[in-house]
Amino acid sequence: MEPESFEVESSEAGGRLDKLAARRLGITRSAAQKLISSGEITAGGEKTSPSHKLRAGERVCANLPSNELEAEDIHVPIVFEDENLLVVDKPAGLVVHPGAGNPSGTLVNALLEHGISGGEDPTRPGVVHRLDRDTSGLMVVAKGEPAYSKLVGMLSKRKVSRIYRAVVVGAGLPETGTINSPVGRDPDNPTLMAAGVGKPAVTHFEVMEKSGARTMLRVRLETGRTHQIRVHLSAIGHPVYADPLYGAAVEDRRLWLHAERLGFEHPASGEKVEFEAKVPDDLRGSVASIGFSGGA
Repeated sequence: MEPESFEVESSEAGGRLDKLAARRLGITRSAAQKLISSGEITAGGEKTSPSHKLRAGERVCANLPSNELEAEDIHVPIVFEDENLLVVDKPAGLVVHPGAGNPSGTLVNALLEHGISGGEDPTRPGVVHRLDRDTSGLMVVAKGEPAYSKLVGMLSKRKVSRIYRAVVVGAGLPETGTINSPVGRDPDNPTLMAAGVGKPAVTHFEVMEKSGARTMLRVRLETGRTHQIRVHLSAIGHPVYADPLYGAAVEDRRLWLHAERLGFEHPASGEKVEFEAKVPDDLRGSVASIGFSGGA
C-alpha cells in the first residue's frame, strides 16, 4: 500500500469525504467508499464514514492499493487450459481481481503464473467477465490480447452461454420466465445495484424443484450486468436464498448461486466448447437441509 494525503481546502469544506477523496485521489467514488469503510482512508487521523463532512484544514490520509500484481499460491480448480485461455471453477469467497479493500488474495493473483493477460486494466489481466465474491462456478480468463478481444466481443454480442443454479425465497413462480429490466447503480445507495435504471439486462429462468417457501431455478444470462441475477430475482419478489444485499442473510449459509455451465466458440479454433461445474458441497448440504428431495 502506498500512503498518500492531502489537506482540505476552504472551498472544499462541508463536502462529503467519499466525493472529495474520489476526486483528489483519482479513484471511483465506490472505491473511495470501500477504502473509507475499511479504514484505509481516514480524516483527521481517525476512521470515519463516507458521508463525513469535511472541515477546512483537515488532513485526509489514504493507503491506496498498489497496481503491481504478484502471483500468489491460491488453489483454484482449473477445468480447462490451453495457450489461449483458462476455464476455472472459482470457489466462493474469492474476489476476482484486486481493488479497493482487496489488494491481493484474488483470482487474478492465483492465475498470474498461468500467463493470463489482455485488456487495458492492469489489475484485471485477461478477465473477460466476473462472478461476485460469494458466487462459485465457471469463468473464462484469457491468455493474451487476441483471445481476450474475441471473448469480450462474443459476450457483447450475447454469444456466450452462461447458466446458473439458484435457490430463491418464495413460491408461486411460473415454470419459466424472463426478467427484462435495466440494471444500474442504485441512485439512493451507490454501493448497490438496482433494477429499472442503467443498462439493458435480460435474465431467463426455469423452475427445477420446489420445497415449501423456496424454489430451485436454472437461470440463463442473456446480458451480464453487475449483480444482475440477484437484482432481477429480488425485484420480482424472489431474492436468492441467503443474499445479504438484496434479500436476507442466513446464519452459516452463503449466497445460493452457482455458475454451473459455460459455453462459447473457442477464440482460436472456432470450435464450440462447453464446460460444467458441479454444485459445491456446501450448497448441496444447504439445499438438503431446507427440504429439496432431489438435492442439487
